[in-house]
Amino acid sequence: MRIHFIGIGGIGISALAQYYLAKGNNITGSDLDFSEITGKIEKKGIKVKIGPHKKKNVPKSTNLVIFSLAVRPDNPELLESKKRGIKIQSYPEALGDLTKRYFTIAVSGTHGKSTTTAMISLALKEAGFDPTVILGTKLREFGDSNCRVGKSKYLVIEADEWTASFLNYWPQIIILTNIEREHLDFYKNLKDILKTYRDYISHLPKDGILILNKDDKNSYTKFSTIVRNVGYYFLKQKEAGELKKILKVPGKHNISNALAVLALTRVLKISDKITFKALKKYRGAWRRFEEKKSTFDKKAVNLISDYGHHPTEIRATLEGVREKYAKKKIWLVFQPHQYQRTHYLFNNFVKTFREIKTYRTIITDIFDVSGREEKKITKIVSSEKLVKKVNKKEVIYLSKDKIISHLKENLKGREVVIIMGAGDIYQLTEHF
Repeated sequence: MRIHFIGIGGIGISALAQYYLAKGNNITGSDLDFSEITGKIEKKGIKVKIGPHKKKNVPKSTNLVIFSLAVRPDNPELLESKKRGIKIQSYPEALGDLTKRYFTIAVSGTHGKSTTTAMISLALKEAGFDPTVILGTKLREFGDSNCRVGKSKYLVIEADEWTASFLNYWPQIIILTNIEREHLDFYKNLKDILKTYRDYISHLPKDGILILNKDDKNSYTKFSTIVRNVGYYFLKQKEAGELKKILKVPGKHNISNALAVLALTRVLKISDKITFKALKKYRGAWRRFEEKKSTFDKKAVNLISDYGHHPTEIRATLEGVREKYAKKKIWLVFQPHQYQRTHYLFNNFVKTFREIKTYRTIITDIFDVSGREEKKITKIVSSEKLVKKVNKKEVIYLSKDKIISHLKENLKGREVVIIMGAGDIYQLTEHF
């Protein structure tokens, strides 16, 4: 079968493209810009057209077109596919079809999805379950890929709540890490978010299993009684102490993620010994507390690249850094992601940046997410306004093009430098 992917450079949709390639299909794709991801999948044999979308990019013999949710309805390739009568699916719809073919384990929640999914994947692999994995980040253990194609009945996925994507999925097991106010460009409020999660959980079959985080009131109090089979995990478990000793990724949030994995593997009758062995090997994923000792302007620094873009994630990452590097000066370079998120969570960001302790925090311009911004909001919120409201001498604003020169002038060596955000801020790590 010939499948064409519009917006193939997205982290989720690129994993699905690799899955179908591994299954023997002829895959093509298109994306506006070249990226690490498009470059890597091209090396695997997927032909990718880079640049403005054009109807001629859709091959004549195409049987199926799968498009990213970032693609607009008036996209030329989408319109051409409709004109030709080709079957068309969004990425969540296509992944949803896949969940019906496998015994699907879905990881959901506002924070921790990628890390928990990655840990589960390694635990199942260690136990010989040979899972197929669709991941929202890249793993070294999967050849620096976001996709693993196994031969068993097991499928492990991240089930994203944005645009209620997870309502397309039909898992046998759901791990729910936590629920907070997020994606308020789509949801009205927390009540709306919780209602959508309830609808999603109802997709579980009668013998399905829901695994909840007892430390998260929003999910535990709302959903602990709506499913027959419920499992739990919480930070006061006796296993938390042992996990703190063996995990290479620091912070209470990562202990919590690992406890979620333990709860799942016990359901699947995998021994704790195997689970702990896998968790001990986990070294972190791409842009999830991705850590390396590096040099910058001939000075030794500890560089951390992190995807965090929500106030809670910023706090959790800084807590982990403080735990591991208690005596070092910490520099945080943060790029807010999306004008609407920054606007709706503005007071939360202000509170977070006032309370976290860093030697210096640099906040750069907001990353504009194409197709998701409202013009009226882009005019009323900015990083400069955020810094001004924080009103703390350690917190400054710099445009992205001035950050490297500022670091060269001020870093002395042996500091910890965190490059954080879900946009293109990670590109600064290339200077290290």
